[in-house]
Amino acid sequence: MHDKSVAQLIAGLHARQFSSVELSRCFLDRIGRLDGAINSFITVDESAVLAAAGAADQRIAAGGAAPLTGIPIAHKDIFCTDGMRTSCGSRMLDNFVPPYDATLIGKFRREGAIILGKTNMDEFAMGSSNESSYYGPVSNPWDKRLVPGGSSGGSAAAVAAMLAPAATGTDTGGSIRQPAAFCGITGIKPTYGRVSRLGMVAFASSLDQAGPMARSAEDCALLLNCMAGHDPLDSTSSELPAEDYCARLDNSLEGLRIGLPREYFGEGLAADTARHIDSALRELEAQGATLVEVSLPHSHLTIPAYYVIAPAEASTNLSRFDGVRYGHRCKDPVDLHDLYTRTREEGFGAEVKRRILVGTYALSAGYYDAYYKKAQQVRRLIKQDFTDCFEQVDIIAGPTTPGPAFALGAKSDDPVAMYLEDIYTLAVNLAGLPGMSIPAGFVDGKPLGLQLIGRHFDEARLLNVAHRFQQATDWHLQRPPDPAGEES
Repeated sequence: MHDKSVAQLIAGLHARQFSSVELSRCFLDRIGRLDGAINSFITVDESAVLAAAGAADQRIAAGGAAPLTGIPIAHKDIFCTDGMRTSCGSRMLDNFVPPYDATLIGKFRREGAIILGKTNMDEFAMGSSNESSYYGPVSNPWDKRLVPGGSSGGSAAAVAAMLAPAATGTDTGGSIRQPAAFCGITGIKPTYGRVSRLGMVAFASSLDQAGPMARSAEDCALLLNCMAGHDPLDSTSSELPAEDYCARLDNSLEGLRIGLPREYFGEGLAADTARHIDSALRELEAQGATLVEVSLPHSHLTIPAYYVIAPAEASTNLSRFDGVRYGHRCKDPVDLHDLYTRTREEGFGAEVKRRILVGTYALSAGYYDAYYKKAQQVRRLIKQDFTDCFEQVDIIAGPTTPGPAFALGAKSDDPVAMYLEDIYTLAVNLAGLPGMSIPAGFVDGKPLGLQLIGRHFDEARLLNVAHRFQQATDWHLQRPPDPAGEES
C-alpha cells in the first residue's frame, strides 16, 4: 500500500480493498522501522492515528465520505495542532502544545484525513537544507549523505521515502519547491492568500504560504482542493473562490505559451542540470506548447531584497518568544533582562539569531529607509517584471535549483552559499505568485526539479501542465531505496 498514490489510495479505500486502519498501520510501521535513518518526523502519536483511522472507516462505511477521508497526511511541524506538540523545529517551542488547530489542520480533520505526524523542518522555517532543526538534520532518502532541502525537508523526505503518501509544507522563499526538487517529488506553492495562514507559525508574514507536497500533480491537486479557500479569520486570505483543481488536469497543452527567462539559464546553472531542464521543456513543446524567451531584468536583486525583507519580518514575528507567555524559559532568571536574554540565547539556534540580528538592524532608526524601504521598492520592480512577462506568455518555466542536492554540512558555515540555493525561487514569493516543482531527471542519481510559475491564482493551469508532463514521463515514479538499504 505504501507505494500507491493518493488517488490510488482513495480508490482502494472506497473499493474496500483495505481499511484506513490497515493503511495507517502500514505507514506507522514504516516510520517506526525506517525513519531512524532519515529523521523526517518529530512527533508521531500512534494511538491518535489509529483512533482517527477507525473513525474514518466508519465514515466511509456510512457513505458520503469526502475524498481524503481515511488518507494519512503528514504535516510540517509549523502548523498549530490541538493537543499535539508544535515545535517549529526549535528548542524555543519544544514544550508547546497548542490549544487549537490551524485552519489548514482543521480542514483536513473535517475532511476525515488522518494526521500521521509532524515533520522535521529548519528552525522556524529558516534554512535551505533542514540542518538547522533542534531535532537534528534530515537526510535525503536518495542518498543519506545529502540534504533533503529546506525548510520543508522533513515533509519532502517523508513522501520520497514513502513514509507518508503526501504532506503539507510552507514556502517563504522556495521551501516547498526546493526540497521537492532535491527529493524527487512534486510540490506547489499556491498564490499568497490562497491557503489560510491562521495557526501557521509566522516567519515572514508577507511571504509565507502553505502548500501540498506529494508524488504527483494529481495528488497535489487533491490536497489543494481541501486546503484552498477563504478564511474570514485570516486578514491575508483571498476572498476569490477556490476552484476544483482536478477538473482541468487533462486539458491539452496545445497553444500554451511558456516563457523561458534568459536570467534563469545563464551563469550559475550547472550544465548537466540545464540539459535535463531543456529536455523537459522539449517534452512540453512536443505536446503543443510554444517556448518563448522572456526577461526578468531585476532577477539579480531578488536575493538582496529577500534577505532584507524576510529577516525584518522575522525579527518582528519572533519578538513574542521572550520566556514570559509560552515556550522555552531559562531557569532561575535574576531579573527581567536576564529572563529575556538567556531565554532567547538558549531557545534560538544560530541561523534564527543571524536573521533576527539582520532584520532588527534593517528596521532600526536611521537604516529603515536605506534598507527595508529600498528592498520593498525593489520588490515592486520584481513583481512588475512578472506582470510584463505574463503579457507575452501563459506560464514561466525554468530550473527549480542551480543543481541537485548537496552534501550534509557542505554549506553550513557559508550562509551566502546557502542563500544562493534559492536564487530561482525567491522572486515567486516576493511577487506573491504560484509556483511548483516537478521531477525532471537525475544527475549522478540525484533528482532535479523543473519549476513552473503562473499568474496569480492560476494554480489549476500549473497543475495541468505538470500532470500532462507526468503522463508522458516517469521521473515522478522513480523511487529511492528504503532507508534501511532495501529496495522500496
